[in-house]
Amino acid sequence: MERIKQALEKAKSQAAGSTTGWSGVSPGAFVAAESKASADTGDVSSLAYSHTRVVTLDPTHLEKHRVVAFNKNDPSTVAFDRLRTQVLQKMDEKAWRTLAITSPNEGAGKTVVAINLAISIARQTGKTAMLVDFDLRRPKIAKYLGFDAERSLNEVLAGQATVADALINPGIPRLVVLPTMRPEQLSAELLSSRVAESLIQELRNRYPDRIVIFDLPPLLNTDDALVALPQIDAALLIIGNGEVTEAELKDSYRCFTADRLLGTVLNKGEESANYY
Repeated sequence: MERIKQALEKAKSQAAGSTTGWSGVSPGAFVAAESKASADTGDVSSLAYSHTRVVTLDPTHLEKHRVVAFNKNDPSTVAFDRLRTQVLQKMDEKAWRTLAITSPNEGAGKTVVAINLAISIARQTGKTAMLVDFDLRRPKIAKYLGFDAERSLNEVLAGQATVADALINPGIPRLVVLPTMRPEQLSAELLSSRVAESLIQELRNRYPDRIVIFDLPPLLNTDDALVALPQIDAALLIIGNGEVTEAELKDSYRCFTADRLLGTVLNKGEESANYY
């Protein structure tokens, strides 16, 4: 454990000198009118979904896939609530609205963190949350939440559906999910396309009180995450306890500029959660 902490500090100091750039793109024209929240008052405490499909999730299925934030009686939710508060404080300081979740390699639990963080953010009445499955190579969000969809991000990127057609409300107020239902062979090419760039900007700019979380592929397996990162405001790096080497951490930190990496989350820790 101590070795991991030391490696984190070394890699973080190296990231501070990185010259990797981040850039914005022009907004697109995607229709995503999934709710009737008041645009005049900014009231997001109660949303009436008029177009978005609403599904009912199975608590047993969620627990099996380590989705715990839906159940406030589970002491494990405290970790995600603390992460939520830290993330929102840093993002609010710079008016950031989009957040990438990635990891150095497979198996770190990035998708589980992304789902639980999105649920925790949605529970704050001053915010809404959108969870987007941008892991086009191995999408897992719909599987972990336990629902199916005829139209998803696959159809949106292909120009066969609007965002509004593909959104899902998982029965949790102020949360919508844009799933990917099938793996895409040309995933990096899709993520670097003008359609994807316009989509990211549209999702970012449509609602000022919304945090959009993008579940990205791991950094070191493909170039998919590297393509998407420059278009997203900020990022969290998820590492599995005892599952990453110092070299992998250094390589991962080089993918970010220090000011855009909000922090590193050590997942699969040994500490048990306790009630206050």
